[in-house]
Amino acid sequence: MARPYSSINDDPDYGEEEYDGTSFHQDLNVMGYGDDNVEGGDQAGTWASGSGMPSDTKPRILLMGLRRSGKSSIQKVVFHKMSPNETLLLESTSKIEKNDISNSSFVQFQIWDSPGQIDYFDPAFDSEMIFGGCGALVFVIDAQDDYSEALNKLHMTVTNAHKVNPNIKFEVFIHKVDGLSDDHKIECQRDIQQQAMDELTVSDANVPAIHLSFYLTSIYDHSIFEAFSKVIQKLIPQLPTLENLLDIMISNSRIEKAFLVDVVSKIYVATDSSPVDMQTYELCSDMIDVVIDVSCIYGLKEESSGINAEYFFFFFFFFFF
Repeated sequence: MARPYSSINDDPDYGEEEYDGTSFHQDLNVMGYGDDNVEGGDQAGTWASGSGMPSDTKPRILLMGLRRSGKSSIQKVVFHKMSPNETLLLESTSKIEKNDISNSSFVQFQIWDSPGQIDYFDPAFDSEMIFGGCGALVFVIDAQDDYSEALNKLHMTVTNAHKVNPNIKFEVFIHKVDGLSDDHKIECQRDIQQQAMDELTVSDANVPAIHLSFYLTSIYDHSIFEAFSKVIQKLIPQLPTLENLLDIMISNSRIEKAFLVDVVSKIYVATDSSPVDMQTYELCSDMIDVVIDVSCIYGLKEESSGINAEYFFFFFFFFFF
């Protein structure tokens, strides 16, 4: 159920924009999206057990890659509800842009969008500050361009960042695959994965193994949401407990598949132990959009409603499937 948009070959990075988020129901502290320019500092910490986590304790996700690889467009589409076509109008990013995402108990973190032309391991930069408190590093590679330079930078970034912080989760988004055929997608992923792993094995034989996860992504379908869901899940220490609870719910009901979804971004923070079918996830995401649109028209006002919108969506979602 991919959206019928055309491909973007040149996807520019974007500049900092103010984003006026909206909250659902404040009685349960479900907050909207903000675009805060928080200053740098140690961001190490664990996932919050409640909302309102201070910025300096939130896990941090770094978006890195070459210029025009689509880093900024990914963030805008996933977390700021921008349509893919609107990303063509985004300006280039010239400095690290820090965005605070705080909209539920489990979805609380910072995203740092990094310009592709900067070498963060230059002595002029404090690599300990940048990578020391990082929970995940997402490296974006443009699949429609020559990715040899991107692979070289990936290798340099991963090896140096691992020396600073061995606990970083390294994620590789093979991006802009919407313009490729299915066979070309598989071939491209196999080639990038093989070259990346070979370089790590040959040049760093004495270094502990560095694990890389690879995802085929596009902002024109749900693949980018699923990939970011996988990234977020690795930062949630309560994930095994959530999965177990969903398994128990499924075993005691007629539900075929269950997702615990962040309603606004449509990222699922947990699912049951059965395999995820992409078409099912796409259908569920579309249903959430429908329910949100209908509730905006016919729903009660926030101050007069006694039902929390986010939990209502979860129940409706689970019950339907």
